[in-house]
Amino acid sequence: MTEQAFPAPHDHVFLGSGHDRNERRTWLVIGLTATMMVVEIAAGSLFGSMALTADGWHMSTHAGAMLIAALSYRYARRNAHNPRFSFGTGKFGDLAGFASAVVLALIALLIGYESFVRLGSPVAINFEQAILVAVIGLTVNLVCAWLLREDHAHHGHHGHSHGHDHHDHGHAHDHGHEHHAGKPAGGQDLNLRAAYLHVLADALTSILAIAALVFGSLYGWLWLDPVMGIVGGLVIARWSWGLIKQAGGSLLDYVPADEDLPAEIRAAVEVDGDTVTDLHIWRLGPGHFGAIVRLDAGQVQAPDVYHARLAHIHDLSHLTVEAHRRA
Repeated sequence: MTEQAFPAPHDHVFLGSGHDRNERRTWLVIGLTATMMVVEIAAGSLFGSMALTADGWHMSTHAGAMLIAALSYRYARRNAHNPRFSFGTGKFGDLAGFASAVVLALIALLIGYESFVRLGSPVAINFEQAILVAVIGLTVNLVCAWLLREDHAHHGHHGHSHGHDHHDHGHAHDHGHEHHAGKPAGGQDLNLRAAYLHVLADALTSILAIAALVFGSLYGWLWLDPVMGIVGGLVIARWSWGLIKQAGGSLLDYVPADEDLPAEIRAAVEVDGDTVTDLHIWRLGPGHFGAIVRLDAGQVQAPDVYHARLAHIHDLSHLTVEAHRRA
C-alpha cells in the first residue's frame, strides 16, 4: 500500500472568472438606475406627472433586485476563504439569482394586475410626455444591458491528488478555465443573469410602452397601453420562471439532462473493464463542478492514474475518486 499526500495546501475558491468585473458593473448599473429613479420621481412630483412618478417607482423595484446581486457578489468575495463554507461561496450567486427571479416574478404579476385594472378603467394619457419618459428609460436600460453583458474568459488549469490502493481522492482546483461547448449553464453566472433580466424586463416594458403610446396617439387606442402591459408581464414571467428553474436546480444539485459531464467522466475512467458504480456531480460556482466517483476495478491503479484520466475535464474543480478492487 502506498500513500501520496497533497503536494500543497489547497483552497476552495470557486468564484466565477469574471466575479470582480461583474460586481463592479452591477454597482455601476445600480448607480445609473437609482439616479434615473430619483430624477423621474422628483420631476414627476414637481410637474404633476403620474407617468414620470410611476416609471420612477417601477425602476426602484429593479434597483432593489440588483442590489441583491451586488451584495451577494461582495459577500461571496469577502467570505471566499471562510472555512465554514465547505465548498466555498461560489453558489451564493445562484441563491441571489433565485431571490431576484422571485422578485422578477412579483414585478410581472404587478404589471399584469395594473394592466388589467387599466384595461377595465381607461385613463387619459399625456402621450408626448409619456413617450419621452419611455424613450429616456429605454436608453438607460440599453446602457445598463451593455454593462451587464456576459463575457467568457479562458484561463489555465491546475490540480493535485492523493490516495492509497483502495481510495484515490484527487482534487483539481481551477479558478477560471475554458467552458465546454454545449454546457452554458455550468459556466453561467446566474447572479449576473438575474440582474441582466431585470434590466431587460425594464427595456421590454419601455419598448412595448413606446409602441402602445405611438399608436395610441395616432389612433386614440387607449386600450393598447394596458394590452401591451399584459404582454410584457407574460414575457417577464416566462423569463422569471426559466431563471427560477435554473437557479433552483443548481441550489438542489440537479444535473440537467443535457449536461454531458457525467458521460465525460464515465468515458474517461471506464477503461480496461473498470466500472463506475456511483457518481455524484454538483455545481460549485460559475464554471466549477465537484464530483465524487466510486469505481470498481479489476486492478486498482495508483492515484495519479485516475487523476490523469480526468485531468482533461476542466469543468471539474473538486474531485474525489474512490477505487475498489472488484471481488
